[in-house]
Amino acid sequence: MQVGQVMTRHVECTRPDATLQEAAATMKQLEVGPLPVCENDRLAGIVTDRDITIRATAEGLDPRTTLVREVMTPSVIYCFDDQEVEEAAQLMKDLQVRRLAVLNRDKRLVGIISLGDLAVETGDDRLVGDTLEVVSEPNRPNR
Repeated sequence: MQVGQVMTRHVECTRPDATLQEAAATMKQLEVGPLPVCENDRLAGIVTDRDITIRATAEGLDPRTTLVREVMTPSVIYCFDDQEVEEAAQLMKDLQVRRLAVLNRDKRLVGIISLGDLAVETGDDRLVGDTLEVVSEPNRPNR
């Protein structure tokens, strides 16, 4: 089964020059924590509710004037829509992430695949369980 068959389509994006307040309002409306950042039809990064909290609010930045590009994560982990679901699950495990941006081979954002998508759409309890177990392992601090 390919990623394109189970991913969530019609993903909303924000712009790098949007304010954090605008991005947060979009997250609230869509009831999501991560929000892809797109520029000229290309994925430029991702901003999460945690980015806003840790990188902006905790630093005292004004969400009405601080731009998404100032707190977003520019390197986005992704897979392709024609990859096998098992490959995406392995990538999630390797990098301990719960979702991946999905690009087509022209590198345009076409969806997002999450652990929830794997659970609901694949019917493969072993794949989902193994992925969730590894992704949920706590990170150990480097000492």
